[in-house]
Amino acid sequence: MEAVKIREGSDPVTRAYDEEADVLYLSLGSPRPALGFDVVDGVVLRYDTSNHEVIGVTLIGVRAKLLEQRSDEG
Repeated sequence: MEAVKIREGSDPVTRAYDEEADVLYLSLGSPRPALGFDVVDGVVLRYDTSNHEVIGVTLIGVRAKLLEQRSDEG
């Protein structure tokens, strides 16, 4: 079994937010096809199987979770 790598280098982190779906996409370098693995509720790691690298993270329900946290604090 090959080791899983976290993509490193000088590529910028790219991001996109889908306001309607309340989903934040973060990619290490340019976004590209990958498999998604749920790691906890609302967090999906994006994994490139061709070179065994984690290349991004998808956060589901970002705004809703922040608003919920703020209401719990106040």
